[in-house]
Amino acid sequence: MDRDERLLHASSFGAAAVAYDEHRPDYAQAAVRWALGPAPGPRVLDLGAGTGKLTATLVALGAEVTAVEPDPAMLTELRRSLPSVRALPGSAEAIPLPDASVDAVLAGNAMHWFDMAVAGPEIARVLAPRGVLAGLWNVMDDRVEWVAALARVGGSAAVGPRDTPTSWRAETAGAHLPKETGVAGRFGSPEQAEFPHGQRRTADSLVATLATRAGVLVMPAQERVATLGRIRAFLARRPETALGEFTLPMLTGVLRVRRL
Repeated sequence: MDRDERLLHASSFGAAAVAYDEHRPDYAQAAVRWALGPAPGPRVLDLGAGTGKLTATLVALGAEVTAVEPDPAMLTELRRSLPSVRALPGSAEAIPLPDASVDAVLAGNAMHWFDMAVAGPEIARVLAPRGVLAGLWNVMDDRVEWVAALARVGGSAAVGPRDTPTSWRAETAGAHLPKETGVAGRFGSPEQAEFPHGQRRTADSLVATLATRAGVLVMPAQERVATLGRIRAFLARRPETALGEFTLPMLTGVLRVRRL
């Protein structure tokens, strides 16, 4: 994905902010604890915070959270759902915080949108010495047969390579590196781990969840309707998903590095 395409996808979420907040999953608490494990203190920046899915988990774990989000509609939803959290407009490339002001920077399903050639130095700037940078991704467990079949039916726009445990590690292992140079520079060697997770869904709410994926949001309207229709028909046929609520098998994957 080139820079212009990445910007188009990254900017698509605001139009679906309310649906995003309603349908996107939270993050496994064990994954967030692991991400924060080496952090030298409790001050955490949720960067590219969206509507606050990761922010809420951080609050529940007792972190001192600041959320930063570039999209005004997403930021409005975050402030509505988490009014006690300090939530600021800004981006990974222009973080509105002082030098060395946080002990960890976490990004939930967001780091792949950052321009790390610019964002890397910015993140290093706001991190305290030996601070932690971690990206978290909720992935659908395609080791379960019906989930693998759903991925095939939906196509890569609905269930992409970062969205399944089969390939999320390879897709995100270098997410902290500048795309142009591939030089780590300000961060140490990456560690990756994954943690069991799940989300209670119905067929309709799973379709609504997949409709908030960037690849689906940027589709032409006719193609989007056709894609979601195929997914809905598939879910209606499967015994695992056709009869009311079910648990969508998931994992939360984490990439963690430390500031040098």
